[in-house]
Parts: sequence; structure tokens; C-alpha cells
Amino acid sequence: MKSIFDQEIREEVVKRINSLNEGCKAQWGKMSVIQMVRHCSLCEEYYYGRIKVKRSFLGRIVGRMAIKGILKDEATELKRNAPTSPQFRVSEEIGNIEAEKQSWKLLIERYETLKEDKYVHWFFGKMTRAQLGQFIYKHCDHHLRQFGV
Repeated sequence: MKSIFDQEIREEVVKRINSLNEGCKAQWGKMSVIQMVRHCSLCEEYYYGRIKVKRSFLGRIVGRMAIKGILKDEATELKRNAPTSPQFRVSEEIGNIEAEKQSWKLLIERYETLKEDKYVHWFFGKMTRAQLGQFIYKHCDHHLRQFGV
């Protein structure tokens, strides 16, 4: 299964990020393309431990089943309009898409050096490194498909 920890996959994601522009329209959801880019950068910052998010009550109940369902195979995709933590919601207007893309790409490229073996996700709970890498890829892919790239 594809993982953000694989060099070829990171290169694919960066190439797709490069394809984004202000003219890209969402195929679902409320975010503009630049808001989506900022949202994804915030998520990457979270995975690096720079943003703290309290565990979700609902996630404590169904998180393990949810991540198993998402990662069961390559074809499984994240659901459209899935809820997210308020820390990752972006509603403000943001000016420079190129600067936002550059920030996201640098965060993606840094996954080459992320070495943690275990991780606790705010919704899914305990995850292995393999699960985290696969989920991060699926999250990036979900939002890039949202904007047609």
C-alpha cells in the first residue's frame, strides 16, 4: 500500500501539489484550493508534533475500526466531507497559494526523516509507523483528488 514514507510516493504527491493553482475548483466540500493546502499543512504540522489535539471521544469508541476500514486496501478512500478537528479547519481567506504550496511540499519532503515507530492519532488512537504513512498518503490523495489533481 502507498505510504508517505516512500520516496517515490512523496515525489508523486509533490508533483500533484505543483499542479494546484487558484483556478482549481473543489469537486466537494467548502474549502477553496488555498484553504485546502493550508489545511493539509496544518495536518502535517500535527504529525510532526507541532500542534496538540485532544483525543476525540467518538474516536475512542470507533477510531480503531475506522482506521482499519480506511487502510484495508489500496482502493479504499476517505469519505467526502468527513469531519475534522477544529484545529485543522481553515475558513479564513489566505493570499498566496504559491507560498502555501511551498510550505506543504517542504513538510511532505521532511517525512524522509520522521523516525517515530508509534503514534497516537487524535481520532484513530494508536497507530504504527506503517499505518501512519499509509493514512497520511490517503489524506493527501483525498484532498488532491478533491481539487482534480
